[in-house]
Amino acid sequence: MKTLFHLSPEQFTPQETPLVEYGELSASAFRYPSGVCALRLKNSLGELVLLPYQGQQIWDVTLRGRRLTMKSMFDQPHPTRDFLATYGGFLLHCGATAMGAPGAQDTHPLHGELPNAPYQTAALVCGSDETGAYIGLTGSYRHTLAFNYNYEARPLVKLYAASSVFAVSMTIHNLKASPMPLMFLEHANFRPVDGGRLVQTVPCDPQNMRVRANIPPFMQVAPGYREFVQTLQEHPERHLVFAPGLVYDPEIVLYLNYLADETGWARTLHIHPDGSADVLRHRPAQLNCGVRWICRTADQDALGMEPCTAEVEGFSAEKAKGNLRMLAGGDSFVSELQVGVLTPEETRAEELLVQQTLARTAL
Repeated sequence: MKTLFHLSPEQFTPQETPLVEYGELSASAFRYPSGVCALRLKNSLGELVLLPYQGQQIWDVTLRGRRLTMKSMFDQPHPTRDFLATYGGFLLHCGATAMGAPGAQDTHPLHGELPNAPYQTAALVCGSDETGAYIGLTGSYRHTLAFNYNYEARPLVKLYAASSVFAVSMTIHNLKASPMPLMFLEHANFRPVDGGRLVQTVPCDPQNMRVRANIPPFMQVAPGYREFVQTLQEHPERHLVFAPGLVYDPEIVLYLNYLADETGWARTLHIHPDGSADVLRHRPAQLNCGVRWICRTADQDALGMEPCTAEVEGFSAEKAKGNLRMLAGGDSFVSELQVGVLTPEETRAEELLVQQTLARTAL
């Protein structure tokens, strides 16, 4: 059972306004000074701030007293389609006809048309499912280009009562009768902490943790960076602990081969020194590639957990690798994530599941 409350931009004003209360769950609307509409979803353990009409991004997340969102140079979202001109959100949907950094032969924007797409509809959702009562956001963006593309993107975020793990899904429906190219990435940007460590259902070797060596042309690198890249290529396990002084400037990108457990979920944990963890779960049957993005500078501090359908070298390069999917006319693509914060006790149980998955596949 679920109830939809249809939204309109006129409901979003500089003064935050309550919209819905549903048990301990609530939603309110406001507008940033920049003019971007925002929706605040709250439960007893924290809140999500989403942008209903700009990519349906999850702009900010605070759960169990901790802000999960990357440190960036932006204190608010800006009304633009330019990826780098408003890059500071927690989770961005990327794609869907192309994504990654465009190569010399590509014409698509950085990470495609979806990250800041102008959604035509948005709606609050209240209901319950097998996990419990939830409040959420959905909407639709239709991308149509004559003779080329005609698809609808429909995301859904659910914040559950008394839970610090929320659900994110995306459905891409091809409205054309002919196939469309599909590249999709969920760009989740956590904030790393010194002494934190990464635990994931990825075998720890250079074959399953591959470091990207080429640097996008718009980036300048810090001293020692290229030597650090070479070290990680031979010893990728060194990126699994956040030690101060490692040269993540401007970024390090790794490609990861995730394994699924017996229920179909792959797991990534960023375990904090206090024993709690940030968590992201995805289904490799849907998102078969994994990207790890790390940036640690004075201005930006980010840990990207990014399940996807392809690597991030741009449309032409990924097509040449065989990573381009084709979505048949009338068909839909669906991805699902579980994202949030685990208590120390939950973290120990989750880490055991990771160890069991790795041990089972090593047999």
